[in-house]
Amino acid sequence: MSAAPRLILASASPRRRELLAELGVVFDVIPAEVVEHEDPSSDPRLMVAHNSALKADWVAARHPDALVLGADTTVFIDGVVLNKPRDLADARSMLRRLSGRTHTVFTGLALRRARDGWQADEGVASDVTFKPLDEAVITDYLARVHVLDKAGAYGIQEHAELLVAGRTGSYTNIMGLPLETTKQILTRAGLMG
Repeated sequence: MSAAPRLILASASPRRRELLAELGVVFDVIPAEVVEHEDPSSDPRLMVAHNSALKADWVAARHPDALVLGADTTVFIDGVVLNKPRDLADARSMLRRLSGRTHTVFTGLALRRARDGWQADEGVASDVTFKPLDEAVITDYLARVHVLDKAGAYGIQEHAELLVAGRTGSYTNIMGLPLETTKQILTRAGLMG
């Protein structure tokens, strides 16, 4: 019997690492050294699909026998993509925009194996509704949570009680790696039963 194929997560995100570990698969982490497309006027579905494939392709080209998982997540509201904030002022502006409204979180997944060209691509969307936020709540949230590495300037897994009124769809998608869909593509690739 041959050994299970090696799995590599092409992401530096600690949240993606924690989530993927929940599936019980063995994997290595090799962040892709790529420049992601982050134009705020982009179609969010196309942007996350492009960026997840870019990451997976970069790592797969260097590790052709491995299965490589790339992922990219963004927040979308008012026809605008909210990526990671530039600074705390930008983060505050994003939270004001999300206040009292519903936005969509999009994640693109790309699984690649360069040796034989095997690939799978999926997209997942979830909706999140924020409570109305006053300046004091925003200040409190920014003091409690490091937001500069989070699309939309928030993490649903950190002090969500301050921000979130409700959600529909995958909770783990909102965190950055939709486990239900990830499990499906890893099963198709023969990594999970």
